[in-house]
Amino acid sequence: MQFRLIIRILGLLLMVFSLTMLPSAAVSLIYDDGAHNAFVLGFLLVLSAGFVMWYPVRNRHKELRTRDGFLITVMFWVVLGVAGSVPLSLAPSFDLSYTDAFFESFSGLTTTGSTVITGIDQLPKSIQFYRQQLQWLGGMGIVVLAVAVLPMLGIGGMQLYRAETPGPMKDSKLTPRIAETAKALWYIYLTLTIVCGVAYWFAGMTPFDAISHSFSTVAIGGFSTHDASIGYFDSAAVEMIAILFMILSSANFGLHFAAWRSKTVRHYLNDPEYRFFLTIAVILMVSAALVLWATKTYEASDSVRYGMFVSVSLLTTTGFGTADFSIWPLFLPFLLFMASFIGGSAGSTAGGMKAIRVLLILKQGVREIKRLIHPTGVFSVKLGNRPVNNKVVESVWGFFSVYIMAYAVIFFGLLATGLDFVTTWSAVGSSLNNLGPGLGEVALNYGSIPDTAKWILCFAMLLGRLEIFTLLVILTPQYWRR
Repeated sequence: MQFRLIIRILGLLLMVFSLTMLPSAAVSLIYDDGAHNAFVLGFLLVLSAGFVMWYPVRNRHKELRTRDGFLITVMFWVVLGVAGSVPLSLAPSFDLSYTDAFFESFSGLTTTGSTVITGIDQLPKSIQFYRQQLQWLGGMGIVVLAVAVLPMLGIGGMQLYRAETPGPMKDSKLTPRIAETAKALWYIYLTLTIVCGVAYWFAGMTPFDAISHSFSTVAIGGFSTHDASIGYFDSAAVEMIAILFMILSSANFGLHFAAWRSKTVRHYLNDPEYRFFLTIAVILMVSAALVLWATKTYEASDSVRYGMFVSVSLLTTTGFGTADFSIWPLFLPFLLFMASFIGGSAGSTAGGMKAIRVLLILKQGVREIKRLIHPTGVFSVKLGNRPVNNKVVESVWGFFSVYIMAYAVIFFGLLATGLDFVTTWSAVGSSLNNLGPGLGEVALNYGSIPDTAKWILCFAMLLGRLEIFTLLVILTPQYWRR
């Protein structure tokens, strides 16, 4: 293990991350909310910490190995959570314990969207902006952003990219060079953010709210500048824009790249995973609207409006709210919450297990049924017209098995802190899927649960953000053997 090289990279990345506190300091000065000192001091502390890590090993230049990439990715997310919590801990306007500050920071960076804060409307504008910006940075992965500049610093980036990128097929690159790939992803990400923000502004949001919510919409994060979330605006136009960009951001960014290159949308329609995702979304929207209308929870028009929005919000693991879905009738809260286990496409900013894995599990199930009927038959799992390698199918089943086991372990650990069954079940699922809202005690926020439970959920958020294996691999004895 090249520990000096790893420390050098972590120091560099920390120094880069410290710069992200300056926009919030500028917002504080613009709105004169009195919180600018927290961001300036946070910038100096994080910059200094990064410099102290980097300077002694600044001349360490070697190519990263895959094993190093796993450790850097995991360590950077942990270090990033600590760094991101500094301004929240120092802000004079509200009193957060360190546990709560780290939880809020980590929830933002992993785009989970769980919050421990109440009275968000009364927070300083700079704190509101900072929370949204954390999600935007975490959406595509701060590591992927760093990969775009690492070649200039003499550091190979492919190992980091493979460890960070979500999905079962990580080795495909949009462009021949990894730095170009990372830049292409971020150009697409930035374009979606700008278009989303402008659309929100035209729909009636203030420029501040439009920018803030475009950050968390494209990042599939779910943080808002208001306690009532998107429901604060009570605007069908705002909700339709949010639905559109949540669905777009849940697509594999490779599809966006292909559509931009070829100037056509056929790639979206031809992609089996995205078609499967859209099918699930339509089924959920129709089911939710029908149940809400049949049970007379809302009028027909509101049943369609709220059913569509909450269905897409939970399926994509965004977590925005226009209504409290946890009190909806019959099976609806559990159905919508379970949809978050599917999540969006691989290579998107969404959480969950990813639609392609669920699709492959279903296809493998169908293949096993066929084998029972025709024991001597040869059947292949196909995506579109292309057969899928059995190793990919096996890796998907391996992921699913480990996912269930990890869920069970965290579930019992959380139960041991004294939380009730429904709260525990939903909090674990929400954190692993990077969703945000839950049921029971965590339906509105996570402020009332014990500190021990919050740290356990932070671990679950990291598991979900790095899709389990990246984190678990460094916990195995074989990883540390020479």
